[in-house]
Amino acid sequence: MTRKILTGLKSEAYEHPFDRKALASLKSMPGVSLLLKKINEYGIDRLLRLQCLGSEIRITPRNFPHLHQSLVETCQIIDVALLPELYLFQGTGHIETYIVGVEKPIIGINIDAMEWLNEDELLYILGYEVARIKSQHMVYHQMAFVMPTLKNLLSSTTLGVGGLVASGMELALYNWRMMARFTADRAGLLACQDIEVATTALMKLAGLPSEYLSATVIEEFVAQAREFASTNFDNVDQVTKILSYSENRLSWVVMRAGELLKWVDSGEYDNLIQQKSLKTPEEIEGWNFLTSW
Repeated sequence: MTRKILTGLKSEAYEHPFDRKALASLKSMPGVSLLLKKINEYGIDRLLRLQCLGSEIRITPRNFPHLHQSLVETCQIIDVALLPELYLFQGTGHIETYIVGVEKPIIGINIDAMEWLNEDELLYILGYEVARIKSQHMVYHQMAFVMPTLKNLLSSTTLGVGGLVASGMELALYNWRMMARFTADRAGLLACQDIEVATTALMKLAGLPSEYLSATVIEEFVAQAREFASTNFDNVDQVTKILSYSENRLSWVVMRAGELLKWVDSGEYDNLIQQKSLKTPEEIEGWNFLTSW
């Protein structure tokens, strides 16, 4: 299919209100700025880059051209000038991706994702990760990514930072990370530009292989997602909700699919996808320069 290049797309145009609210709450928490300072002091950015470089396979146009091209196409569609590096890591039995690096972003995708996802679904998954770069919230995503390690490092300090991590700040961080998924899912849909592709990608994230994705199974999943989406979020017990989000093994793909369907049903997705270019030809030429190899 021919996808529209969303030249001039701003992350604010598709940002989920839950994401915006949760991030504002996180930023207002005491100790956040101190924790960010400590992350810089420990050189976490450089350490994570060395870990990827020394342990995983870097994707190039030569070794895995279809993965590299999918990343290039994703960045072009949702208008991200900085092309991140892409690394392939070992299979885990389920689809897994991540993004790290504030200065030089790196996306990791495991072998399961490469084998399970078709080319269209790869755009959705990569769009989901690239959205972190576009929103310019990488520093907070990286904080959540390294939080378990940081807790161990900071527990021995005498600055009281360990106590801050053990407080509500950690729960606020996990809560925002979950809400930020709603925004990233929207970016993934903007990248693949097909709600059915986004739906099957989410189902595969839940662990369902392609051979089980019959029309009936997909229809039942969509019905379940719409049922969940009809639940009022504000009525869910706050503590239970946040603690559930801190469980990394929970994908919450049904909830995410429900929120994505609500966005499509509202007409906001169609309105956004039909907008005309907001950039000048000179700016478009600059994008081509930045992403060339």
